[in-house]
Amino acid sequence: MAGRRRSLLRPFRMKKEGPGAAPSQHPEKMEQLHPLQEDPGRDQTQEQDRARGRFSRAAQTFLKFVGIRHKRTTTSPTEVMAQLDPSPTELEADPDVITALTDGTENCDTPPIVHTTMSDPALTDDTTDTDSPSIDRTAISDMVLSDEPTNSDAALPDLAAEADAAMTESTADTDLMPRESVNYPPTPDIFEENGVSTSKQVPAFIRNMYQRLTANTTPEEKLLVEFLRVTEAHPADVVVTLLHCAPSCDRAAAIMWKTIASSEMTVEKVLPKLLCVMEDWPLHSTSTSDGDKRDVFALAATRVIWEILQMLQCPEPLTEYSPRLLVDLLLQIFISTEQMPEEVDTLWRECQEQHSLPTNSKSFAVLTVKALLCHLECEDVVVSMERKRGWDTLLRADSQHYAVGLLAREMRRASSPLYYRIALSLLGLLIREKPGWELPAVAFLVEVLDCPDMTEWSDSFLEILSRRLWSECTEMRRLVLRGLVVLSKDPVMADGMRSLTQSLMDVLWDTDGELIRMALSVFINQVQDRDILISTPTALQLAEVLQPLFGNDNIHVQLLSIQLFRKVMDLGVDEGKQALKTHVVYSLLPLFFHWHNENQHVAEVAREALLGAVWFLKRTDLVKLLKTEQSWRFGECLLEKDKRRVAKYLCQALPYLESPQEPMREAALRFIGVAGRYLKGQKVDLQIVIDVIEGMTHDSAAVKSLALQTQKILRAVQRPQSSPGSSS
Repeated sequence: MAGRRRSLLRPFRMKKEGPGAAPSQHPEKMEQLHPLQEDPGRDQTQEQDRARGRFSRAAQTFLKFVGIRHKRTTTSPTEVMAQLDPSPTELEADPDVITALTDGTENCDTPPIVHTTMSDPALTDDTTDTDSPSIDRTAISDMVLSDEPTNSDAALPDLAAEADAAMTESTADTDLMPRESVNYPPTPDIFEENGVSTSKQVPAFIRNMYQRLTANTTPEEKLLVEFLRVTEAHPADVVVTLLHCAPSCDRAAAIMWKTIASSEMTVEKVLPKLLCVMEDWPLHSTSTSDGDKRDVFALAATRVIWEILQMLQCPEPLTEYSPRLLVDLLLQIFISTEQMPEEVDTLWRECQEQHSLPTNSKSFAVLTVKALLCHLECEDVVVSMERKRGWDTLLRADSQHYAVGLLAREMRRASSPLYYRIALSLLGLLIREKPGWELPAVAFLVEVLDCPDMTEWSDSFLEILSRRLWSECTEMRRLVLRGLVVLSKDPVMADGMRSLTQSLMDVLWDTDGELIRMALSVFINQVQDRDILISTPTALQLAEVLQPLFGNDNIHVQLLSIQLFRKVMDLGVDEGKQALKTHVVYSLLPLFFHWHNENQHVAEVAREALLGAVWFLKRTDLVKLLKTEQSWRFGECLLEKDKRRVAKYLCQALPYLESPQEPMREAALRFIGVAGRYLKGQKVDLQIVIDVIEGMTHDSAAVKSLALQTQKILRAVQRPQSSPGSSS
């Protein structure tokens, strides 16, 4: 087992090379560190003085070593808080520190030789031999496992600065010096002969080790190796017990978590349990093997994830669980925005006091997300999100779904395979109806639906989106329709999309132009370049709902509604065309007015649809006028063969007198002038039209002139004709 793990004490057992090197000691001796023992009868005064001098020199040596590491440039986005396995060249990089820390000694009282040029007074001690300063190996082990943070030259300066500011430990200066050890006698059946032999012994083992570290007792390496073995064998018990002991992850717990993080295999073992805890907000119900049924804080697991991320040097241990971990971190951001129970708030205040963390847990979760993405080599995503203020947006409850959508787009742009696995994780949560953050989850999925590798999941996406089409949340409905627009482009999804026809039809009666536009796009995609006939009931419903949309304020709605109406005429089944005829007749005048639309796209689409309509009605006279561009004769020809519908046509024309476009107002006035001649003697109807025209007082000179002419025509028609032979 020792061969699979980096020794936690290796930095202080380097082999000295070159002339004058001390003779190598037996390496196996180094492993035989003496267990902590009580000796209350010993006179401690002189021993403490000597120990204090040794501790001081050891501390100075270790701090100088840390200073050397600070100069090292790495490509890692975030530096670990305490590097447990530096290379020998790193220690030898600074000429101010020349160490002769050997691979082993005959016993713990035989000191290694340390030559130093540092003149710190702490390095001299009257009670010790300055030529051969003795370094207590347990003291050095304690400093290796110290919770003191280190700075880093990260690849992302802004992120590194933020992490450093958030994670600076507020420990006192005295914490740099090992305190006088308080010896806790180990439990014999666990620590001495056979180690932990049954699962029920695991919680007691973890609590005992935590108590030792809390008292600043330095564990021997044999105990650390046993701790890793136990963790690999019983990861769930270790995780839960340690979270029970220190939910805020104090110094002692941090040492244990960092020890776990020093072994990639052990990290892979504990991550699943940490994720289970994180997914149950705010408390995870569980039980240890010895019957401890206290709940565990989900936030405590997040705190541990941060510690592990600071220690890991490569992303391999995170590869399998990274999508789920990222989803769980985002989940905590979303849920904690709305729900922060008092006990969780209390825990976070404790974390802040101990570690100078951000003011709220959401900010800490965002910081952890950044660190995770950097570990996964997604630094570009982190920087782009920062530049577009995506992280700030993620912290606001009303805009989180925008931030998650941005995150998905940036992952796609960076060609990160992570987005695919995240999408599948979110899909699983939505299928299980996981409450609390459906809106952000759908926002992420919508951004990746059109990716080629997502095609095999289209049926599942359709099921999820269709269930949320009539959500009370307008933003959810918009996202759902965006997703349906994407899915409707795939011919394979035709059958599934047809099942949503009635629901989409109902959307067309909505007042939100953006929702209507997307619903129309879905219908257009279903019939575009496909020989799919439209059933009679569907064609009739569409024809009815589409005509009012020709004059919608949204230009895209105008275009799409006219285009879809033409498709309805072309693709309606033969047996339903007679029933559709009436709707087509009453579409002629609106399409004629939009032929005068200032938007050339709308005008062209309207002309094509109008031509299709007159062909549908077999009005060859109107076909000739349209082909020869004789628009001024259209109204007269239309009314000449359809006098019985004059009043209806007149009612259709009146709303266009209020059109914001002058060409359409002029076209409506000219048509009304022609139609008025067919209403001779109908005083009431004509007076209504005259009153409407009189209201056009704030128009252009050309329109006012045309309005006066039209009024004159209508008043002349309104007067009853004189009977023959009546006196003048």
